Amino acid sequence: MKYLVTGTAGFIGSFTAERLLERGDEVTGLDCINDYYDINLKFGRLKKAGIDPSRVEYGKPVKSSVHERYSFVKMNLEDRGGIEGLFKQEGFDMVCHLAAQAGVRYSITNPHAYIDANIVGFQNMLEGCRNFGIRHLVYASSSSVYGLNENYPFSTHDNVDHPISLYAATKKANELMAHTYSHLYGIPTTGLRFFTVYGPWGRPDMALFIFTKAILENRPIDVFNNGDMKRDFTYVDDIVTGVVKVLDKTPSGNQDWSGKAPDPSCSVSPYRIYNIGNNSPVRLMDFIDAIENAIGRKAVKNFMPMQPGDVPATWADVNDLVKDLGYKPGVDVREGVKRFVEWYKGYYKVD
Repeated sequence: MKYLVTGTAGFIGSFTAERLLERGDEVTGLDCINDYYDINLKFGRLKKAGIDPSRVEYGKPVKSSVHERYSFVKMNLEDRGGIEGLFKQEGFDMVCHLAAQAGVRYSITNPHAYIDANIVGFQNMLEGCRNFGIRHLVYASSSSVYGLNENYPFSTHDNVDHPISLYAATKKANELMAHTYSHLYGIPTTGLRFFTVYGPWGRPDMALFIFTKAILENRPIDVFNNGDMKRDFTYVDDIVTGVVKVLDKTPSGNQDWSGKAPDPSCSVSPYRIYNIGNNSPVRLMDFIDAIENAIGRKAVKNFMPMQPGDVPATWADVNDLVKDLGYKPGVDVREGVKRFVEWYKGYYKVD
């Protein structure tokens, strides 16, 4: 298969591209390499896959020196002409769309970035799939779509109509847009709601990275909502295994679906939504304890109130993932944190 994988200078995208390459698929990676966080980390991920950042020019594919079936192109998702040209030139079989403007709090101060990348950019992906015969579009949604929902564990069968950040609203919009294209044009689409992904090469704006860096530098950490939060932390390898399994399972319409009692997770059209989470929420203070144990040093904690756009808990119901794909994430958070800390110390050369 020939895949377009977007977001391959990013965290999940870089791992997904490498997993597909390892099993023999051909991959074109795409990323705009913006400066939302340190681009040197993005360059590091590209180098790991054999892409020389110094050779990257906008719109021009660069071949990997490590994987003969991998090339990378720098391009903005909202570049309508560029995206259309890429689809036309490359003849993809499948699209794994993991690129987006990420971050809940950043969406409060920089809303236009989310409309450009997550709405306009997603529309360009859908049009590429419609016009160039893509067999299956798998795209990243987010646990943030659950918003004010307090029905735990979060189920894809529940309505998610009350997001509390623009980031979450754009992800919910992506699901609605995908359903429209599945209904109108018969394009198989599957949305994946990721739950707090962490691990080596993770994003610097995420809690694990922030806490690890601060503790190693003997600086205090800000613990929001006075530590009274739970997160369904999911290790990146578990996420990628789920993504690849979903790519291989093209959805068909559910003929038992009824508009009189509509199930939001599926449709009479070839459309599906899954949660990918560890199904085991962890108290924030226990998560910090795992980091302290991995580092061998206690954190100085600065307790703070809840931040705008945050929710007190996340917890993934993964029953459909188990039923349809026979898969459930399972890396224990202490083991995952240990692997991250080991990577961090090695990458940043910290004792």
